[in-house]
Amino acid sequence: MAAAVARSYIDSDSTQLSDAMIELAREKLIVALDVDSIEAARALVHTLGDEITFYKVGLGLQLAGGDVFARELKGQNKRVFLDYKYYDISETVKNAVARAAQMGIDFLTVHGVTEIMKGAVEGRGSSAMKILCVTVLTSMDADDLAEMGVRSDVSVEQLVVHRAVKAMEVGIDGVIASALEAEAIKQRTDGKLMVVTPGIRREGSPTHDQKRVATPEAAMRAGADYLVVGRDITALPNPRQAAHDIILEMARALAA
Repeated sequence: MAAAVARSYIDSDSTQLSDAMIELAREKLIVALDVDSIEAARALVHTLGDEITFYKVGLGLQLAGGDVFARELKGQNKRVFLDYKYYDISETVKNAVARAAQMGIDFLTVHGVTEIMKGAVEGRGSSAMKILCVTVLTSMDADDLAEMGVRSDVSVEQLVVHRAVKAMEVGIDGVIASALEAEAIKQRTDGKLMVVTPGIRREGSPTHDQKRVATPEAAMRAGADYLVVGRDITALPNPRQAAHDIILEMARALAA
């Protein structure tokens, strides 16, 4: 069904792309449901239909019933990225991660502190859930790191890569990082860490509160495994078409 939808949207620049390549790109696109209610999220999922298979449920929906909605998405055979960025003592994180694993969550984020990550890995147990370490938010730059007390001779990329290496050492599956650091992460970890990249903006789109951004094509070429896209899909008049345009851009990068 999704492949048929893809064919109906293909333009003259995309005729060389196979259905398989478009499907691969589709699997790598995560739409961020950063809306203000479950009703709005549900409507958006309905609008996107079979164009999107993977969704991020974050803090904006957590207290609005995000956990219940995550189960609802799983019931629709969607993949779910629970982006709660767990940050607490190791035992608490372990218990929280164990609950998410029981729900069948696909991806989950924790902060990149060694003991927190160890607790998350223990809580995940033998489940297939992938744990992602938050390195440095894509809304932050060197000035923000300086405000946090990070030494001025430590660049954003150096800190991101350092945390990525630590994550790999304790058994974390991947990291949240901008496309600007993706290539360096892949090199330093011998490609063993998955890189999930937010801060994605199509050419000419406003960056809003993001500071380290890249286009879908640039992110894929840099080595990102998954792209997380919110407003460049959800805030546009035709979210389904916007999503498909991004999928095609990702597919072209994969094909190249």
